Amino acid sequence: MSNYPGGAARTYLVWAVALATYLLAVFHRSSLAVAGLLATERFGITAAQLATFVMLQLAVYAAMQVPVGLLVDRFGSRSVLTAGVVVMSLAQAAFAFADTYALALVARLFVGMGDALTFICVLRLVSSWFPTRRVPLFSQLTGTVGQLGAVVAAVPMTVAFRELGWTTTYLLSASVGVLLLLGLLLVVRDTPAVRNLRGAPLSWRELRASLATSWALPATRLGFWMHFVTQFSATTLGLLWGYPFLVRGEGLTEATAGGLLTLMVLVMMVAGPTLGWLVGTFPYQRSTMVLSIVGAIVLVWTLVLVWPGNAPLPLLVLLVVVTGVGGPASMIGLDVARTANPVERLASATGLVNQGGFIATLTLVIGIGVVLDWRTPGASTAYTSEAFRWAMSLQYVLWGLGLTQVWRLRRKARAHLAAGTL
Repeated sequence: MSNYPGGAARTYLVWAVALATYLLAVFHRSSLAVAGLLATERFGITAAQLATFVMLQLAVYAAMQVPVGLLVDRFGSRSVLTAGVVVMSLAQAAFAFADTYALALVARLFVGMGDALTFICVLRLVSSWFPTRRVPLFSQLTGTVGQLGAVVAAVPMTVAFRELGWTTTYLLSASVGVLLLLGLLLVVRDTPAVRNLRGAPLSWRELRASLATSWALPATRLGFWMHFVTQFSATTLGLLWGYPFLVRGEGLTEATAGGLLTLMVLVMMVAGPTLGWLVGTFPYQRSTMVLSIVGAIVLVWTLVLVWPGNAPLPLLVLLVVVTGVGGPASMIGLDVARTANPVERLASATGLVNQGGFIATLTLVIGIGVVLDWRTPGASTAYTSEAFRWAMSLQYVLWGLGLTQVWRLRRKARAHLAAGTL
């Protein structure tokens, strides 16, 4: 008990409220996934316009990471997390009433902004409240449990849309933010000793210098490329292209494809805490873990893509299992940044690193669509197995870049720290 600076019970209560806020952010982020058909009817849009919601959200999330990190370093997690809940809730309420595509895009943009304000805050709270050795485990648990928001957004939202309609459903989901806002105000403190932690005010010149100092550390750049190279394959499959790839590219039934994607989510939930324990127990082997995991992902993808005809189901099961581990493995990059940067730059350094996987994912999601259109005759969307092989092969460019950088920078980071702590 004494290892917890604020007491174990208070620590877990603060974490639970902050974690619930992140779970709500993931819920709002994923709430459109089961409303695609309703959205096309409500706004009179095409499939391409519907996909723009996803692209916009990814772009906003990635672009906001560094500004959010700077805000957390300056104003503390509690204040920024509170702002995130307010922005998300108001934006989701606006989305409930939006009756044009343009208004809906603006509302989803602000949902993405509110979403971006949450994750770094929760990680900073974990670092402030938990004993150092338990930080990797609870960072992983934060990412893992938070993803349950996507699960909660599936079946309950589907039933709600059917029974209550678009506007009432989204208004009800927005109202949850009011309860969490009260929890944040009453329970959460930035540190056990300080309710609202404030960093020193910085000029634009000083902000740039602070970011440059963080980025100059080889360990921060190493964390960025770890995040970049581990996450994009699983996120791309789960976000947009996994279902079409498995059905059109590999000839699976819709039910089987859905089952495999569900399995991937379950693997992420199991792998996250496991990796957190491994990182806490073997901190000197973090880059080795990343290289091993990505190597396994590349190997299995290669077997699937070179297999003559459709890959057998056991191999596709192995694919989603191994690829699923890559999602939580991206958190290792955040842990590297955490241990390399001083506390006053921790959130902004986390923001720099957290951009990596989302930049890679956005690049791949767009690239796959471009290649599929290029390799598919005419204007048809009946993509072939060959088209998907070409499209999914884009991953090798990102893997090659990411692995090269991880291998190069881990040597620089080890030399810089002169103690082999990576």
